[in-house]
Amino acid sequence: MVSVKVDHEKCDGDAICVSICPTSVFELKDNKAVVVREQDCILCMACVVQCQTQAIEVKE
Repeated sequence: MVSVKVDHEKCDGDAICVSICPTSVFELKDNKAVVVREQDCILCMACVVQCQTQAIEVKE
């Protein structure tokens, strides 16, 4: 089972994770990324690599 977490203290709301995720795991809410479809994560790690503030953690 995949676990996707966003540290809202670190998230700057630039939404790169929203735009880069191929399976739409994230949405922006109140200028912060939120995980809305964790079960759809394919472990590509694009969100982790592209997040400038290192606010995203993905584990298998």
